[in-house]
Amino acid sequence: MPPKPKFTKEEITNAALTVAREKGIAAVSAREVALVLGTSTRPIFTYFRTMDELKKEVRQFAENIFQNYVEKGLTMDPPFLGVGVQYLAFAHQEPELYKLLYMTRPEEGQCSALEAMSRVQAQVRNRLMEIYHIDALAADRYFRDMWLVVHSLCSLIVTGNCAFSQQEVQQLLTGFSLSLCKALKEVPGFAEGTFDRDEVFRRMIGDAETRV
Repeated sequence: MPPKPKFTKEEITNAALTVAREKGIAAVSAREVALVLGTSTRPIFTYFRTMDELKKEVRQFAENIFQNYVEKGLTMDPPFLGVGVQYLAFAHQEPELYKLLYMTRPEEGQCSALEAMSRVQAQVRNRLMEIYHIDALAADRYFRDMWLVVHSLCSLIVTGNCAFSQQEVQQLLTGFSLSLCKALKEVPGFAEGTFDRDEVFRRMIGDAETRV
């Protein structure tokens, strides 16, 4: 009977995840994982033929962690705002995992940023329609544009370039949300992207001049 493996597959993956969390996915090597486990590199290859296989497993674990954040956001009221808050929390608390999942080329990972957006979009679409009294197309446009704002803020956070306070971030998100809602309700063709941009701006400027 062959000897029982010293570590389980999950233990090895968790050790690799620890390295990725602290130093980034590029630092995940057999040596670094072995250091976390306190062993030689040999047990790693009991379950993984290559380090690339182990890194794919790490990405899956990271995606599961992120999904826990999303599910927590969905329990908040309203859920779509909760999801945005949790996106930002994930970026703050797990910067290397955020970069792994959403700031790498799609072919390098199992999940691209836009694919993640689409999954969450489907989860909050009905709630957006209910709260804002808009159709599915408008709800998707609202979520997409708000998600792009949140993702931009997350990118600043994980690269150490976010100079905005939590209060300022909330003000930014509120402003974008109000602007989008107004445009979706008052500009024909905005959700479809077929509106006459020049005409809309001319009307806005004209209205402003009239009020002055």
